[in-house]
Amino acid sequence: MSTTDYKERYRPQFHFTPATQWMNDPNGLVFFEGEYHLFYQFHPDGTTWGPMHWGHAVSTDLVNWEHLPIALFPDQHGYIFSGSAVVDWNDTTGFFSGIPGLVAIFTHAGTYPDSDRPRQRQSLAYSTDKGRTWTMYEGNPVLSDEHIVDFRDPKVFWHENSTRWVMSIAAGDRIRFYTSENLKEWSFASEFGAKEGSHDGVWECPDLIELPIKGESNRTKWVLIVSIGDHADMPEGSRTQYFIGDFDGTTFTNNSSPDTILWLDHGRDNYAGVTWSDSNALGKEKLFIGWMSNWKYANITPTDGWRSAMTIPRVLTLRGEPEGLCLIQTPIPAMRTLRNQLHRLEHVAIQPTHNQLVDLQAELYEIELEIERGSATEFGLKIRTSEREETIIGYDAVNNALFIDRSNSGDTSFHTQFACKHSAPLMLNNEKIKLHIFVDQSSVEVFANDGKLVLTDQIFPDPSSTGLELYAISGEAILISMSLYTLESMYTINRSRVRNRS
Repeated sequence: MSTTDYKERYRPQFHFTPATQWMNDPNGLVFFEGEYHLFYQFHPDGTTWGPMHWGHAVSTDLVNWEHLPIALFPDQHGYIFSGSAVVDWNDTTGFFSGIPGLVAIFTHAGTYPDSDRPRQRQSLAYSTDKGRTWTMYEGNPVLSDEHIVDFRDPKVFWHENSTRWVMSIAAGDRIRFYTSENLKEWSFASEFGAKEGSHDGVWECPDLIELPIKGESNRTKWVLIVSIGDHADMPEGSRTQYFIGDFDGTTFTNNSSPDTILWLDHGRDNYAGVTWSDSNALGKEKLFIGWMSNWKYANITPTDGWRSAMTIPRVLTLRGEPEGLCLIQTPIPAMRTLRNQLHRLEHVAIQPTHNQLVDLQAELYEIELEIERGSATEFGLKIRTSEREETIIGYDAVNNALFIDRSNSGDTSFHTQFACKHSAPLMLNNEKIKLHIFVDQSSVEVFANDGKLVLTDQIFPDPSSTGLELYAISGEAILISMSLYTLESMYTINRSRVRNRS
């Protein structure tokens, strides 16, 4: 990779980005010997999707990242599509002479001999040096099905109760489960999803995880995360759904009705997200990260020399709500290490004719605020504002919905559907709403009511658009409290560890 100062126009300052060129899905998320590994779909020769490799970075805190050389390269079996990585603690593969090591399970994507027909098969690679170098398994591929064209994105974990490996894999518009004792030989276990959830696009990037339920000691449920590819007729583009249910080591059973659709993120830009394997720092909670883009316009966003970012890493758990169990997402606690200057505001009226933040300018920041509805029909916060630009994070009190409006957020010219307003149902709690917001150079992430609802969006404002505004419409809302922290760039405070090596 060539050198970069990470100061390019729109370059995120506290989200992971590739040093140069194209990036999409997070892959191979695994924690081993004090390091979080982040592999990712990478095209080293361009800023649009191309021949896929696995890029690689490591971190000790999920905030500050060190770029490492490319981990996996295309070979005679095809390109290196998405997949997962695990710690083979008991050397079930025989790769490690009785000690633990890292195994990557991924999709080899190519074509059938003497044909243009796509072929996707699952393969292995392993590392004996903490992921710095990788050896392709000589027996690749280890799993294939010639009857399924879209057969990819294996996510593997060790199932304690059945003492075997379990693989979730996307197979067209459903998920298949396979089991293995050694990661090399796989047996079909079951299939899920033929008539459940959303089928607006091809299913991708599954992840089956067991999560605790907040406030209920020792009770857990299984969650199946499934991403859905872009469909021309759907304005939302690519997005991610989830199912809550039970898993017995062979079969996943959805606890909701088949037509129930649960969206992981109600913004436009959180796709292909999966969780870290073998990370127990949070107990049974899981750590998650997603690709912060959308296949509708991912190849044409207005960046130069690099393209795409990951979301903030998030903690996943479950919580009981009036409508039932809900997936909860909260920013990782380590994000607080980037906090710098604090601006505090309490108990003030938000009025249509006055902006209490008129003297405040900021580019990188985190906001925690609580607002009471009062008499307003709509209220919220405008960020990255100027005379020409604004991104609105608002609450529609008439329709009980939280929304982001990026219609005038900056450069929206690259795609006709980028400039938009989108919302999700959300009831107030005792006429109040809590928002936790992160604003970077080209993104906004909104966590509402302690992580019950999340919206993640890219925006591309002019660097001079640094204003903020509290607003209310047709009445007065009450700001109970607001804490705004300006944030340090991870490249500024940790430049010695953020380096590029070819």
